[in-house]
Amino acid sequence: MGLFKEFKDDFSQAVNELVPGDVPEKEVEPKAQTADNLVVDTIGENVDVASELSKLDGLLEHVEEQPQETTVPRPTPSENFAEQTINTQKEEQIPPMNDIPQPVNTQPVNNSILSGDVQDETSVITASTVLTGDLQSSGSFDIQGTINGNVMCNGKIVVTGTVNGNTNSSEFFADVAKVEGEIASTGTVKIGAGSVIIGNISASSAVIAGAVKGDIDVQGPVVVDTSAVIMGNIKSRSVQINNGAVIEGFCSQTYADIDVQGLFEGK
Repeated sequence: MGLFKEFKDDFSQAVNELVPGDVPEKEVEPKAQTADNLVVDTIGENVDVASELSKLDGLLEHVEEQPQETTVPRPTPSENFAEQTINTQKEEQIPPMNDIPQPVNTQPVNNSILSGDVQDETSVITASTVLTGDLQSSGSFDIQGTINGNVMCNGKIVVTGTVNGNTNSSEFFADVAKVEGEIASTGTVKIGAGSVIIGNISASSAVIAGAVKGDIDVQGPVVVDTSAVIMGNIKSRSVQINNGAVIEGFCSQTYADIDVQGLFEGK
């Protein structure tokens, strides 16, 4: 204990020398406890030196551990200016919708002849005219002369002369005429008295008063008049045969609504 007492006296003397002389010793004691005060106050007591030193280490660590401010880098004015310039160039490169050229419609204008419309005109082939070749029109034909070829039109064909070829029209009428070829019509076919037809006939309806050598295929009704002479088969929906008509062939109501074969099944 003599060694510690001497160390205490020396340490107290050193502290008094550091304190100014005009300050009394009583004012030194109430000061905040520092590292030196902690050593002086506890030197005379039985304390663990290691625990006291650990307190000093905690104070130092508290001073050193201070939160550090994190700074976020901000773009410089030059970078913002560069980005604005790039965006402006992109907007200038995109043209407005009104300035984009629209595709031009290059489709040809539909012609009435190609569309199948019937024109209100009639081409007349006079009795003294002889034509060799095919004829085509969007209107109608009135054939009084002789045609050596096919005739096709969107309108009506009236033949009072001679046609050596096939015909195709919306309506067909022959009066004292001679036709050697097939007759096709989307409408009605009328063969007047004194006319001679050598070829098949197909239409939606037919009235026969002349001479026909060929098959008749009609989706609707067929009227065979008194002066008619038919050498061929007739297929139709219904047939009206007047007294005096001559038919050499079969008549079949293929397009009738009645199932003829069904009536005799199972009997």
